Amino acid sequence: MEPLSPGGAAPVRVVLVDDEHLVRSGLRLLLGGESSIEVVGEAGDGVEAEQVIAATRPDVVLMDIRMPRRDGLETTRLELARRPDLAVLVLTTFDADDMVLGALRLGARGFLLKDTPPAELVAAVHAAARGRSTLSPSVLDRVIGAATASGSLAIVDDGVEEAAAATDEARSRLAQLTAREADVVRGVVRGRSNAQIGAELYVSVATVKTHLGHAYDKLGVDGRVQLALLARAAGLPEG
Repeated sequence: MEPLSPGGAAPVRVVLVDDEHLVRSGLRLLLGGESSIEVVGEAGDGVEAEQVIAATRPDVVLMDIRMPRRDGLETTRLELARRPDLAVLVLTTFDADDMVLGALRLGARGFLLKDTPPAELVAAVHAAARGRSTLSPSVLDRVIGAATASGSLAIVDDGVEEAAAATDEARSRLAQLTAREADVVRGVVRGRSNAQIGAELYVSVATVKTHLGHAYDKLGVDGRVQLALLARAAGLPEG
């Protein structure tokens, strides 16, 4: 019988892929301390990851970019071709534009830097398992800028592309937001974390999360990346 998380659901099954043993050990220690997460395997490069992922059938893979034999981008492409429902979270020290956009175009569920606070990493794992995307605040703005500059928002998925193409519809959806929900969305567009948004609005992080959840539902998006792209495409003022 599988162990259950406090909410009664089976833990999120995670595989760690990184060529540095010390990084994998740290991640295993961090995530293994969460009753709602189970680290089911780890690999030191993309070739080994193929075998581990096939054997363990994880829900989420934390994927490094630069590794020997087969890098993280190529491994992400191959694994998502085999199993499109797999959630891949890129976790790396590198945030070059081509790596960020390349990972998202391949279908990665998010892109996090290795200096991401532990609580945010845990939240990102859960968000990925639920089908929602996550980007470190430091790279979110450059993704939005690259998308809007190119005139195409098809960086994350078809849902964003379709919503952005119908600007009037996007604006109609944004009109459903309450004033406080719109304030939170503006914070997301500026690349702020939940804690930063809460500090700016003088509300708790829990309240920010509640407003974000309502915004996701009203706008029909699955995470911060889609939310920010849709808001920017519809011309939501940042101020």
